[in-house]
Amino acid sequence: MIVVTGATGNVGRPLVEALAAAGEEVTAVSRRGPYRGDLSDAASLRPAFSGASAVFLLLPPGFRGPLEPVLDQIAGARVVLLSSQGVGTGRHPSVFEDAVRKSGREWTILRPGGFASNALQWAESVRSSRTLSAPFGDVGLPLVDPSDIAAVAAAALVNASHAGRTYELTGPALVTPRDQAAAIGEALGEPVRFLSQTRSEAFSVMSGFMPAEVAEATLDILGTPFPAEQRVSPDVSRVLGRPPRPFSEWAARTAVAFK
Repeated sequence: MIVVTGATGNVGRPLVEALAAAGEEVTAVSRRGPYRGDLSDAASLRPAFSGASAVFLLLPPGFRGPLEPVLDQIAGARVVLLSSQGVGTGRHPSVFEDAVRKSGREWTILRPGGFASNALQWAESVRSSRTLSAPFGDVGLPLVDPSDIAAVAAAALVNASHAGRTYELTGPALVTPRDQAAAIGEALGEPVRFLSQTRSEAFSVMSGFMPAEVAEATLDILGTPFPAEQRVSPDVSRVLGRPPRPFSEWAARTAVAFK
């Protein structure tokens, strides 16, 4: 039996679907789903983790740990941790990865870069005015489709040969905000106009729904990415035997959100 935490999110939902389609027995855990559990309350996870062969750990926004009490509930199951590319580049702390590596359990760590689904932040403005506002319009990042993250996670959960591996997950090419506007417009069948923001304008918007220090760090990545953050990783192709999906495919599949 495989346990998926964060089962209703952009990665968890397609992961549960992929595992179920492969014939795996899945326990889907979320804060509001049919099987409720909260990583901030490790004891609440004990029933879900009982008898698991593998567990997918997706840490909720704002989770500060420690992670060890959660790992203690997992017993002998393999762990697949959704981390972030920022750990590898030094922008984010490695404390959760360290906890998993030191836990004595078999582990796989996934480090995705920017999610294609972050474009949903523009859904309202695209629906209302067919416009998209963003800073650094011509700076590209290799955005990864959440369904590709889910597919790699499924492979790691099912096949123990991925134990001890750390995978960096990206899309197949650099995609700028201007490119994203064009791809969403193509998916809709009508143009989406790109509107350039200054960094300060973007910070004013972002700090309304995230801590100021997180907004500043995010803008650093968007505006002045490290070379490692613009590198297209081969890991999705290596694990899945196919190229990662381009942003345009995600936009086409998600077009209804922008209509």
